[in-house]
Amino acid sequence: MLSDIEIARNSTMRNITEIAAELGLNEDDYELYGKYKAKISDIKLPRRGKLILITAMTPTKQGDGKTTISIGLADGLRKIGKKSILALREPSLGPVFGMKGGATGGGYSQIVPMEDINLHFTGDFHAITSANNLLCALIDNHLQQGNVLGIDPRTVTFKRCLDMNDRALRNVIIGMGGKSDGVVREDHFCITVATEVMAIFCLATSLADLEERLGNITVAMTYDKREVKARDLKAQGAMTVLLKEAFRPNLVQTLEGTPAIVHGGPFANIAHGCNSIAATDAALRLADYTVTEAGFGSDLGAEKFLDIKCREAGISPDCTVLVATIKAMKLHGNGDIKTGFANVRKHYDNLHDKFGLNVVVDLNKFGTDTDEEVELFRQLCAENKMVCAVSTGFVDGGSGCIELAEKVASAAENSCLLKYLYELSEPVKEKIDHIARKCYGANGVVYSAAAAKKLSKLAPEYNSYPVCVAKTQYSFSDDPKQLNVPENFNINVRDIEVKSGSRFIVVYLGEIITMPGLPIVPNAEAIKLVNGETTGLF
Repeated sequence: MLSDIEIARNSTMRNITEIAAELGLNEDDYELYGKYKAKISDIKLPRRGKLILITAMTPTKQGDGKTTISIGLADGLRKIGKKSILALREPSLGPVFGMKGGATGGGYSQIVPMEDINLHFTGDFHAITSANNLLCALIDNHLQQGNVLGIDPRTVTFKRCLDMNDRALRNVIIGMGGKSDGVVREDHFCITVATEVMAIFCLATSLADLEERLGNITVAMTYDKREVKARDLKAQGAMTVLLKEAFRPNLVQTLEGTPAIVHGGPFANIAHGCNSIAATDAALRLADYTVTEAGFGSDLGAEKFLDIKCREAGISPDCTVLVATIKAMKLHGNGDIKTGFANVRKHYDNLHDKFGLNVVVDLNKFGTDTDEEVELFRQLCAENKMVCAVSTGFVDGGSGCIELAEKVASAAENSCLLKYLYELSEPVKEKIDHIARKCYGANGVVYSAAAAKKLSKLAPEYNSYPVCVAKTQYSFSDDPKQLNVPENFNINVRDIEVKSGSRFIVVYLGEIITMPGLPIVPNAEAIKLVNGETTGLF
């Protein structure tokens, strides 16, 4: 069987100008980045499309194919006569060179040009990294040049970043050397996709909003306990200039020629896990069905998509697809599909009952799945009164997702009213409690002494912020070893951090980290050039 990169390389891509023309764009609406990529400008058309959200059950370590299903569904919708478009995240180089892989789908459900998208793309993440690290440089330069703001170096919370898995940079000492080499202090790195700049980039609705949010970033405290913002360092203007071109969404296509807008890429286990509002908004103005994805299980990406992004963007899904796999059900059921189906049911109940959404459960069928296992899945869905489909997008592309496309189109015709897990007017502690109890099924929340202290001293203006939970993707709890649907557990809050530019509160659970490390055998070892062509890239 051909590898993903071989399938992508053997495909015949259409010139991106053809894709743009089909969307009704003229030459002034986009800027070409070669033959197969373009940056699009503001779309002035009204929003008209139905929004389809793809999420999943609690995943295995290999993931369960949400991106593949998203792409297959968009292609499948076109096959049944619907004008569809994708709105997806960009890949981070961390997983590309690490373990999980890229973010372009797989098999015959891919977005292309696959190599370009997975490696650098149009440079958006480099721009975000540069803007982030410019602010860091300005902070340390201010400390070096007299520190007129009175910044306490021990309180600097804004971290440097790199779009790479590099555990050695999690905790570093900077300013070593002579007097001219800066102020010695402890510093930290996080991966670019976990930065506040990335979160702001994806939540901003315009360049003006982007600049305002960047200026609002809290970077440190003064010796007399006042917050220092990026605007106090006059950083937001230059940061916005660095991000100006990156802020324009990227237009590419699927193997079958379906338009795809790919933009932004915050991780869902340590950030809010959705592509940019700018991209989703553009997609909703250009097609009748917008297919988008939220990272990891519905307790992470979908919860944040609904409680954070939908509030900010004024949007709501018309239908949500809950992706399941036989291997994930077996994992959660200790080999038994019926036992592991409880995990699917919990995610479904959250989406359907807690959030009030139309839901279609989709089995991403692997070649190793037997007919008996697939039939058992359908039977379990029927017993639980769940609309379901079975997809083979990896092998068959859009043709393998026609059943899903038909059921999604039908479900999206039914009205639904998005319900949030909490109201913004509620105290932050109550918001955290609502997420823990309603979404995770926890008995309650336990706070570390440090987290409790920060919560008690939270400034009143931050109480209206939504909550962004950073936790393991492998369990409803904060313990990755607690599979399926854990019972009788508490959520342990290790730390709390205000993201005043993103306008949300990050709540860190358990041992979650913001700078991943590489595995024993990283993907990078297999990637090389052979006769001028990339090999080993999945």
